[in-house]
Amino acid sequence: MFRKIAIAVLIVVIFVLMLWFSRINPGMIDIDFAFGAVQATISVALAVTFVFGWVFGLACSAAYIVKLVNERRRLRKSLRIVESEVTGLRKLSVADTD
Repeated sequence: MFRKIAIAVLIVVIFVLMLWFSRINPGMIDIDFAFGAVQATISVALAVTFVFGWVFGLACSAAYIVKLVNERRRLRKSLRIVESEVTGLRKLSVADTD
């Protein structure tokens, strides 16, 4: 309950700060890409940059998580093989080992 309230308050604070920032920075900037140019306000340009950075971070994290999941799958398979081998060795009688 407290966590949900804290997240809601944080979102409201970020929204208010965003409105305040866009209010004190009404200027326009030119963003020149290799294929064209765009004119946007400073707040919109920073917000878009933030979102692109966030998406890039999620993509990098997802790639790392996929790598960890694949390693976990490989280790579990190896563990099952070793456990079955140990179980088979335990079933051998002492007379069979002589």
